[in-house]
Amino acid sequence: MTKTILCAVDINRPKEEAGVLLQAAKLAKMEGAQLDVISVLPDFGASVVGAYFQDHDVQPAKDKAASLLEDLCVNTLGADRNAKVRHITAVGSVYKEVLHTAEINKADLIVIGAHDPDLKDYLLGPNAARIVRHCNCSVFVVRNP
Repeated sequence: MTKTILCAVDINRPKEEAGVLLQAAKLAKMEGAQLDVISVLPDFGASVVGAYFQDHDVQPAKDKAASLLEDLCVNTLGADRNAKVRHITAVGSVYKEVLHTAEINKADLIVIGAHDPDLKDYLLGPNAARIVRHCNCSVFVVRNP
């Protein structure tokens, strides 16, 4: 039995990610599972760009991302269903943060979207592919139309 489903979404693509979130919510409802939704902001701290950002610059971005994640969930699932969702906003590498959160929250299933492939990542996007390869639980990949 699935107890926890982790759904990873990109808040910068709300229309495309709504389908991923709906699929995750459907699976969670069928299984009676807790739905966790995560969005990951890029970590600029390790790059040359990071030299221009201070810690106090990251928190407003994280707060804005949390607000956008909440909006995506409310607009897609409705306020009642959203009230039962755990929202997670992380900063770092997408696949690392998703895998770390899945491990900490003991997720039984990860639901993630995959964009239309181009030549450099033909089957899955780079984050989805890494999550599938390195995850200890099952992964449900939702192909965006």
